[in-house]
Amino acid sequence: MPRRKSEQMTPLELEIMQVLWEIGPATVQQVQKELKRELAYTTVQTMLTVLHRKNKVKRTLKDKAYIYKPAVSRTKFTGHAVREFIDRLFGGSAEGLVMNLLQEKHLTKAKLAELHALIEEEERNAKN
Repeated sequence: MPRRKSEQMTPLELEIMQVLWEIGPATVQQVQKELKRELAYTTVQTMLTVLHRKNKVKRTLKDKAYIYKPAVSRTKFTGHAVREFIDRLFGGSAEGLVMNLLQEKHLTKAKLAELHALIEEEERNAKN
């Protein structure tokens, strides 16, 4: 039975996407150089091919090398991943996530102040 294609990215695929989001269009060699760990050229090439098949990157042939660029923005990807995470772990409740972060003390006073300012700004924008 063939393996089901996953739309989710593996940790290595995400690592490669992070490089492309940071540096923009790049060759396999450029991506390989920017990764935080050493990987064989062929491994990076294979992963970029997989990302291309998943429609996460676009590629164009220039001279004899492919140039890869993200087909999905970091913002769009993270938004989708966070929604999926909230759905799976908190039954779709963003409030559940925030409450968990508060209860587990994952937010510093500075981050809480920043969050409070964002909430106030959203409330002001909702009134306008």
